[in-house]
Amino acid sequence: MTVSLPAGGEMPRDRRTLRRAVRLGAVVLAWVALAGCLGAGAWSAFDWWRTARERATVAALAAGRDIAVGPDRPAPVVYARLLFLLDRNRLDEAEPLIETLAHTADRRLAAEALLAAGNARMTRAIDLIEAGKIDEATPLVGLAKQRYMQGLRRVPEHWSLKVDLDIAMRLVRDFPPADVKGDDEPPPSESKLWTDLPGLPKGLP
Repeated sequence: MTVSLPAGGEMPRDRRTLRRAVRLGAVVLAWVALAGCLGAGAWSAFDWWRTARERATVAALAAGRDIAVGPDRPAPVVYARLLFLLDRNRLDEAEPLIETLAHTADRRLAAEALLAAGNARMTRAIDLIEAGKIDEATPLVGLAKQRYMQGLRRVPEHWSLKVDLDIAMRLVRDFPPADVKGDDEPPPSESKLWTDLPGLPKGLP
């Protein structure tokens, strides 16, 4: 079937309009595809830059550079900052990061962070014990036990947490307050503590 053109060889107006529309649609689709590719490329580049930045921060902290890290950063970066602070006995600065990591979705990383936090308290407590400052050491051991127990709630099978908690329990044991009868002095509001100090526990049960 042949289609004859009007006199003068010109294409009908509606057909010319259709062809323009088709060409315009093709150009628009090409630009949309290009924009999509550019957007994907930009996001990929940003993700690569962010990952490289995180790795560089972790490496710098491991090398001993004091780089500030907020609790909103990725958990591995926060963990690297936590270890940096704990290694330098900056326990007060480490507390917000410990709390952040204790509730992170990565249960294993949370347990490792709580183990490191507990060990830092224990290290400080042992230093005080060796200096004869038993009263100052006792609450630090209590804080260490809390961290170990938090970690075991996240990863109950964590061996190091179990062992270190056992050591801390041997070092400072919690006893419930005794009943008071007659004219005896009332027990303190907090749990009584009995210590094995200054002798340190040796071996496992």
